[in-house]
Amino acid sequence: MRKTLAIAVALALSPAGSAAAEPSAPEATASGADGAVPAAGCEAPAQVLDLANWKVTLPVDNPDKEDVQPLEITQPQLDDYTLDPWFVTGENCDGVRFRAPVNGVTTRNSRNPRSELREMKGSRLASWSATSGKHTMVIDQAITELPKRRPHVVAGQIHDASDDVAVFRLEGRKLWLTNGDTTNHRLITDDYVLGTRFVAKFEVSGGEVRAFYNGRLVDTIDADFTGGYFKAGAYTQANCGNSKPCDGDNFGQVTIYGLAVTHS
Repeated sequence: MRKTLAIAVALALSPAGSAAAEPSAPEATASGADGAVPAAGCEAPAQVLDLANWKVTLPVDNPDKEDVQPLEITQPQLDDYTLDPWFVTGENCDGVRFRAPVNGVTTRNSRNPRSELREMKGSRLASWSATSGKHTMVIDQAITELPKRRPHVVAGQIHDASDDVAVFRLEGRKLWLTNGDTTNHRLITDDYVLGTRFVAKFEVSGGEVRAFYNGRLVDTIDADFTGGYFKAGAYTQANCGNSKPCDGDNFGQVTIYGLAVTHS
């Protein structure tokens, strides 16, 4: 199945106000000693996408930590892991759904929740340089839901050792390529319709980031960073302080149909 899903990806890889008190974090339906539960009639996300070199961060509390921290699942547990409704396969096993509610648990350095993959290199965190080698990520995806009041979702990014470098970000119907701390860097389209499938591609080499949308070069960004890695999924850019209702039914969501990363 992954082979079939990879066709589009392979083609793209070819040259060419004050907040009220927040309610408790959302709960997830799970079973089994490790929280893994197979989606009914469907395969686990790692059987749809090749997740050998990824970990996933989910917007629920990690029960193994004394303080509140998001749950992270690494390999080999990720191979058969799914968590409804935050990280599941689609009804026809043709994609993986990532959902992050505004009241989700967040990482320490962010006020916003995520259901998002982080690039790994085996059991180690991936870390590469923009000036050495060539690094490419292609995501065949659709943004399917936006949070209320602040309808912003990030659906794919390059990160360096300290911050994001470039991201694909939807704000309402406007899809942007943003450059680090500079928001709204390059408008891709001002008429994105939720559920529309598109291919996002990042290509990094020679001190440059080249971003493509459906095969079209959107922009070239100067880059001189180390500690680089890719991220993919739903990073909801809203929380209980700026989006209501503050509950698990208010979320950002992305479906990924194909995902490929190469380094050379």
